[in-house]
Amino acid sequence: MQPSAAPDLVDLAHTHARPLHWLATATATAAVVALSGALTPRAAEAGPATRAASAPAAAGPAAAPDAGTADYPLQCGGAPHRVARYATGDLDGDENPETVAVVHCEAGSGSPPAGLYVLTRGRGDDAPARVVATLVDPREQRSVTGLAIRGGTVRATLLGYSSPDVPSCCPDEKEQVGWEWTGGAFVRTTGAEALGA
Repeated sequence: MQPSAAPDLVDLAHTHARPLHWLATATATAAVVALSGALTPRAAEAGPATRAASAPAAAGPAAAPDAGTADYPLQCGGAPHRVARYATGDLDGDENPETVAVVHCEAGSGSPPAGLYVLTRGRGDDAPARVVATLVDPREQRSVTGLAIRGGTVRATLLGYSSPDVPSCCPDEKEQVGWEWTGGAFVRTTGAEALGA
């Protein structure tokens, strides 16, 4: 028969906790809790000016406007419109993002002309996004692809038609464009300049 690997209970007698041991542990724990409470600032002692000043910093930048909530200046003849794509980024340097949305009327076939709109947050917490600029008007008869925001500049590819004889399914013109917020307005650039070359 093999001897047990467990130590003899007599050898473990020194590990039993006695009331004095528990009292010392409780006292030490209470001292740590009290010390940590004394070293941290109390929110109740902060004055109204301190709380008001710190609230915006804690909130951080606002969320980007929701492209699905805006009222777009489209004439769809009773048909619904569709947000085809969107991009978000800070366009005016205020550290709050704007949304740029490509929107067109629903069409059964072909490539419907699109509008390209800049949105900002609505006035109020639950207010819909507001259209603050039209970069491409649907009356220009363009489709907008490759939408992106890089370094505060809106970049896109515009597809269009060289004549009314070109079928709406197959645009035959392509232009790289960009818009940058300068002097209180969006300034449009084209070609290599729009690509940042």
